[in-house]
Amino acid sequence: MESFRTEIENPIVQKDIIDLERKIALFRDGKIDDERFRSLRLARGVYGQRQEGVQMIRIKLPFGKVTSEQLQRICKVSEEYSTGRLHITTRQDIQIHYVSLDRTPQLWAELEKDDVTLREACGNTVRNITASETAGIDPDEPFDVSPYAHALFEFFLRNPVCQEMGRKFKMSFSSSDKDTALSYLHDLGFIPKIVNGQKGFKVLFGGGLGSQPSHAELLSEFIPANQIIPTTEGILRIFDRHGERAKRLKARMKFLVKEIGKEEFLHLVEEEKKALSHQVLEIDTTPFEQPIPEPLIKAPDVELDDVAAFEAWKKANVIPQKQTGYVAIGIKVALGDFYIDKARQLADLIKNYATNELRFTLRQDILIRHIKEEALPFFYQELAKLDFVALGYNSTADITACPGTDTCNLGIASSTGIAVELERVLATEYPHYANSNEITIKISGCMNACGQHNMAEIGFQGMSINAGKLVAPALQVLLGGGNLGNGQGRFSDKVIKIPSRRGPEALRLILNDFEANANGQSFLNYYDAKGEKYFYEFLKPLADVTNLTEADFVDWGNADNYVKAVGVGECAGVVIDLVATLLYEAKDKLTFAQEAFEDKKWSDAIYLAYAGFVNGAKALLLAENQKTNHHAGIIDLFDTVFVETNKIQLATSFKELVYKIRENEPSETFAKEYIATATAFFETIETYRALDLSKA
Repeated sequence: MESFRTEIENPIVQKDIIDLERKIALFRDGKIDDERFRSLRLARGVYGQRQEGVQMIRIKLPFGKVTSEQLQRICKVSEEYSTGRLHITTRQDIQIHYVSLDRTPQLWAELEKDDVTLREACGNTVRNITASETAGIDPDEPFDVSPYAHALFEFFLRNPVCQEMGRKFKMSFSSSDKDTALSYLHDLGFIPKIVNGQKGFKVLFGGGLGSQPSHAELLSEFIPANQIIPTTEGILRIFDRHGERAKRLKARMKFLVKEIGKEEFLHLVEEEKKALSHQVLEIDTTPFEQPIPEPLIKAPDVELDDVAAFEAWKKANVIPQKQTGYVAIGIKVALGDFYIDKARQLADLIKNYATNELRFTLRQDILIRHIKEEALPFFYQELAKLDFVALGYNSTADITACPGTDTCNLGIASSTGIAVELERVLATEYPHYANSNEITIKISGCMNACGQHNMAEIGFQGMSINAGKLVAPALQVLLGGGNLGNGQGRFSDKVIKIPSRRGPEALRLILNDFEANANGQSFLNYYDAKGEKYFYEFLKPLADVTNLTEADFVDWGNADNYVKAVGVGECAGVVIDLVATLLYEAKDKLTFAQEAFEDKKWSDAIYLAYAGFVNGAKALLLAENQKTNHHAGIIDLFDTVFVETNKIQLATSFKELVYKIRENEPSETFAKEYIATATAFFETIETYRALDLSKA
């Protein structure tokens, strides 16, 4: 693996990758606990999958933007280290599967040659920041949100305030009030506004899906653009300090907001304001404001054999841009899966005949931007060669599905298999839905909602159902969710559970009834008028398990009888802390704090020292079998257990010592003082621990 040590130009990235290689070696030698190692690798995009001994790699692509060179690099890595299949996620990432753990450092190094990262794609970090794929071209947008999404990505990547939170943190940027990036189900959601000529954002916070979906609350109707990074940093600091760390299912920020209340949460954020790295931070938008470049090669004129098919494709898959004379082309990607042979040809196409950019979408599709209208026949011809002209981009016929039992540890029933069948039903029996986007259909293989099933007009969740002594794959049918725009949305009702094989018939019954009885109403108005019980009653015959056939015990996309097998999920990077490991990590944090100080990064240095305080205190509390479920609790409990009992003597309370972080601006003087205090504290607890062990 020596080659990547000299090939990576960025020393920070090189250090990251070498550290991953070192930690893998320590793990193989049994020197790092399995659960602790899991947390580390997840934060580097390395995720265990359902199949033993191989990893899923999540490639982080901020707001889904990718160049030809980056796509080619991803293809090269997939070919060498994976299977050649690329999977687009609902967070605009790319996932590849069946990768050997030992090869992940080299894989990462290869990706970084074209500025593609794995860092913080998984784990308890700031996940990929998503944005409307139409950002920058949307006729309805007040301004392009792309530079703001990019700025937040850059600012919080490797930022100490969000490296080891209690749970993951998700952010989105919508291009307009239509809120296509779904702000209401994110930890932080941004909707662009212009007030008195000033650019800014309506901001929502504390939303989330999962097994207990929660609608985000309004943080502010308008936050100026130069304050969104400080605002986000303050919220992350409070989530890091007060967020739950012991109970995974209660650890998202939505639970913290609910537990302490919006006003108290925002009060804590305000208390943190002085400690922020910036009070105001201007975001440079100029790289995103350049004129649309001419393509390297002018698209040739072509004569199409099937003009009717071309016109149908234009109607379904081509969308206008705000830039006169330009359009964008949507590619409907079934299940978000495509392969490197076609991806490479697509990369060549956008480099030569477009503007060398495409965006992966929240619906697991591809959007090619900045195409001159006169070039559409040529693009249709070339995309048809790749089978990339299927109708229904971003429509009802464009079903979202997570990988489910194909590769995910948590999958209960197949989501991809049923999605394929439902798309077939729509294409053959309801082709008109390829031109309608009023209804969304989304499928998840379990309750965690990676397929966003519980915010769709029609959703399906993978489950199992008992029939005597046998177990069959099942689907919970959910209805009535949807995006209402401008930060408002609704979550679906759980209507009924049915055997998976009856999913297509359920869809037929729902659509047939909608078409017969809606009387011109929207689907959501029709659903509200009829009520949940109405749908339960007409779907109820499908729930009967007394008449199951052999086929009902075979899940979609499988040949063998269904076996319910749920592994250990890694969505949150659950860890089991060991005293020695925590002390080791506390010392590491202090080393990193000193390095940041030497680089004149005062705020980073201070926060790393804070992490050293907390990790050290947690280690000693753990040795005493004391419960520690969030940072603020650790700080309080350390005083109770050690300082107030005089087991450890400090000049002040531990709380006073640590919370100097929020009483001082991040200056060189304070950083130096705070690191010195943290180092002295660590030496004190290290001495105490050694003495304690000697008495054992």
